[in-house]
Amino acid sequence: MDETKAFDVKKTDEEWRRTLSPEQFHVLREHGTERAGTSPLNQEKRDGTFVCAGCGLPLFSADTKFESGTGWPSFWAPLDHAVETKTDRSFFMSRVEVHCARCGGHLGHVFPDGPPPTKKRYCMNGVALEFQPDVS
Repeated sequence: MDETKAFDVKKTDEEWRRTLSPEQFHVLREHGTERAGTSPLNQEKRDGTFVCAGCGLPLFSADTKFESGTGWPSFWAPLDHAVETKTDRSFFMSRVEVHCARCGGHLGHVFPDGPPPTKKRYCMNGVALEFQPDVS
């Protein structure tokens, strides 16, 4: 997360700990990663929207979700103005981190090996997301 940016939703670590599960806190606030294949959102196929588990901001439409074979929910595009990115140089490599534009919560990484039309793979931690099905 960008510590210098003022996000619309800002809480202390203690406030975040009161609203998030330990796993959510680890991923969203400490840049952790859930174990591959553990998220029930991998199997989510209904129409709806994936939102930030930290602040509820809509992030991804189910229409952009695809099976990447990685063990994490993957999308080829976020909703407009929903996420921001920055270079992540941890673990002796350079990747592009994806975080929530409203609360700064760490969501995952984006890679240039996705399907058309964007050819991007937003590889997200399922624990950082919640699914809201369409109710039409």
